[in-house]
Amino acid sequence: MIEASKEDLAATETTAPAGNGELTKEPLAAEIAFDAFAAVDLRIALIEKCEFVEGADKLLRLTLDIGDAKRNVFSGIKSAYPDPSKLEGRLTLYVANLAARKMKFGVSEGMVLAAGPGGEEIYLLSPDSGAKPGQRVK
Repeated sequence: MIEASKEDLAATETTAPAGNGELTKEPLAAEIAFDAFAAVDLRIALIEKCEFVEGADKLLRLTLDIGDAKRNVFSGIKSAYPDPSKLEGRLTLYVANLAARKMKFGVSEGMVLAAGPGGEEIYLLSPDSGAKPGQRVK
């Protein structure tokens, strides 16, 4: 049975689709323990305000509603969102327990999550409808 399983797996590997090349461009990171992942507090955030940061080439300033509190986050997504007001009212995913970081333009209190290689190809992540600001992502 084990040998048959190995043969089935080998056959699947040779007939698997070629993929899109994303893992070749950026391979998977080293494996982590579940406890390391569980330590990250991911929350749903509502983007209340989004604006350009004067003097910054890549940053937008986002004011986030995370349920019972507001947070200020600077995010390097300006190149993908030339009209930041279009992000206002949108839900996104937020790393709530990332240490605050003092920057030239102010203090960033967390991080919003996005995918993509950068430049104009940055895609802010959004939850399905029904998610509420402050809900924990598990």
